[in-house]
Amino acid sequence: MSPRGSSGAFLFLGGRMALAKLMTVDDVADYLNKPRSWVYGNWKAEQIPFRKVGQSLRCRPVDLEKWLDDQN
Repeated sequence: MSPRGSSGAFLFLGGRMALAKLMTVDDVADYLNKPRSWVYGNWKAEQIPFRKVGQSLRCRPVDLEKWLDDQN
């Protein structure tokens, strides 16, 4: 199985590759302890690493962690 696209993060668990769950805006808001409206209103300006999936915004957990590490 070869990874395609950039809509998910691959994890290796017990020698097997698994696709990590993409985070929704609500997931990111909960994780950042910010209101959902703040996340929607600031994702472009703050460069939160969302990807458009259809009409929805999704974020890979690994990308959010990297973004957090890069702050300050």
